[in-house]
Amino acid sequence: MPTPINYPPKEVIKPIFGKTNFELVILWMLNNNEVCTWPNFKEMIKPSTLSIYLQKLLLKELIEKKEFNQYTITPKGRDRFYELSQATRQKKKLNYPPKTILWKRNYDHWILWMVYNNNSCKWSDFLNEPLLINNSSLSKNMNSLIEDGFVKKENKEYRITQLGKIEYSVMLRDYDLDRQSILEEESNRIKEVTKNALKFFKKYRIIEDETRFRFLNNHLRLPHEIIKQSLESEEDFFKILLYLSLNHPSQYPIFISTKKFAKKYGLELVVLEFHVLQIIEKKIYPIQFFKLEVDTDEIYYFQANEKLERMLNAVVEEHITKFTYLNKLYEEDKDKTYSTTLEATIDAILDEVCGSLFHEGLRYSLKKLLPSYITYLAYKVEKEKKLIDTYDKLKGLIWHEVQTYSSKKYLVQEFTNYEENIKKVNKALSLDPDQFDLYVAKERVLIYFNKYDDLLMFLDEMLEKFPDEEKDIKIKVAYILKEKRNIEEGLEIINKLLKNYSEDTKLLTYKAYWLQYLNRKEEAVEIIQDLIERDPDNSNYHDTYGEMLMSFQDYESAKNEFLKAIEISSDEWYTFQTHIKLGICYKELGKFKLAIEKLESGIKYAEKSKSDLQTKQKWLTIANLFKAEIEELESEA
Repeated sequence: MPTPINYPPKEVIKPIFGKTNFELVILWMLNNNEVCTWPNFKEMIKPSTLSIYLQKLLLKELIEKKEFNQYTITPKGRDRFYELSQATRQKKKLNYPPKTILWKRNYDHWILWMVYNNNSCKWSDFLNEPLLINNSSLSKNMNSLIEDGFVKKENKEYRITQLGKIEYSVMLRDYDLDRQSILEEESNRIKEVTKNALKFFKKYRIIEDETRFRFLNNHLRLPHEIIKQSLESEEDFFKILLYLSLNHPSQYPIFISTKKFAKKYGLELVVLEFHVLQIIEKKIYPIQFFKLEVDTDEIYYFQANEKLERMLNAVVEEHITKFTYLNKLYEEDKDKTYSTTLEATIDAILDEVCGSLFHEGLRYSLKKLLPSYITYLAYKVEKEKKLIDTYDKLKGLIWHEVQTYSSKKYLVQEFTNYEENIKKVNKALSLDPDQFDLYVAKERVLIYFNKYDDLLMFLDEMLEKFPDEEKDIKIKVAYILKEKRNIEEGLEIINKLLKNYSEDTKLLTYKAYWLQYLNRKEEAVEIIQDLIERDPDNSNYHDTYGEMLMSFQDYESAKNEFLKAIEISSDEWYTFQTHIKLGICYKELGKFKLAIEKLESGIKYAEKSKSDLQTKQKWLTIANLFKAEIEELESEA
């Protein structure tokens, strides 16, 4: 028996006031039935009128024409139906957020909850009890949600968008809500996504379940709305998602290049490559992707927080935590030295994950990825405050500034792979064995890949070949010893150098740093204070003194030194760092407004600084982490 058709109530077909809205009649029927045919509509609308309205609705993508003259409503059509029907139906009592959500006083979340759980909301709905959001806060938060594409305003009413539904689903995870409710919301979103995906799978014969699953997983996190302006066709968008889904590490060694994919699926190569670049590199979505590059054409992609990445995360975190804890342990035990390097840790990670999580053939590609992946985890951990305090990262970054690695930029500008980089620099050295800058370039490769033992031997070789460079070479030896947790021996080297270069201010600054790392505060401070007395207008000394006072948590005194440094000179290459450190001091002193001002001025100065891009990027990360922490503290106040 055919399924009976639901027809609209009398108030829709023949309204008391005004004429029949045929658009509403058609959308009502499609919203309340799985499908409708021409004869079904003809029961309510004469053919000539019906033909006009069906064409209009098809063009606006509010409805779709199926096989055998069957029509269905689209998600966009449902939104339009709710909009039209609002005027004809009796207004329902508004649904308000539960106490669990109201307790946090996050207005963005309140607004999202309201527009998701009600067909539409008026401005006054947010001003009344139980929300009682004041006008200025409501205006600020509503405008922000509209700008982000989560909420739309139509006819003085507010509704949730497709993008907003995704944000709402993510938002629910922040609350202690009934798990079943969250699953139901996810299920609703999956239904919306699956409908069009099934047609796409059928058209292009995508039958492999794993590929289908990865496609849906990508689609749930990468809504079309974000790139609709540059890629209007949903089918072309689906093809890009399919490309990412096919080239997954679990598929290795099977892959498809962009060129072959574009040809096979009828997509312009430039369109595919541009949008993959936007998604992966430009990060137009908040989802992080990682790349495993086997060669130029063979690239595999996987998402943050998917099963594969979570398992890799767990392994990497355990090894890095072990590396960090043991280094800290041996740092405290002055009689022992812990020689495990980050390079050895990475090798241990590869041994564990290759063959189990990742195909053995991806070992080399994974090794290239791991240093940047570890950095990603470090910043992520800092932001989430799970393992490493933000100050530990700052301390390491300040120390990085003490290093004096200056070599010509034409050689080994970018470190990608140890074997390739060391081979390149060794070849250059064989052609020009007396060129000092080439030796410095080799140092940079060895230190970048944490080849500390090899570097110590190489520095001995350099000292023999270039005795006039004794001071700089031995400073580097001391630095490597520090990295190997042998700070005392490094200090001994500096003290010996000072016997020959007693008035060298750089050496004296280094000695102060080494004393600081040994927690010998009075001796370290005495050296810097003496340097300031000799040259009170040297902004670098005040900046260095401020760093040391920060390390001893004397933020009030550190603040004063940074202010002096800026007063003396506001255009040094490191000025942006001084502003950021000053902002951190203000944050610790509870002066949040001043802290934000200085962190933001540091970010602006960084844009003009001639410092290298990598260093600037690290400092900008630190500044943004502290800004986020201040905003969190203010929201909790």
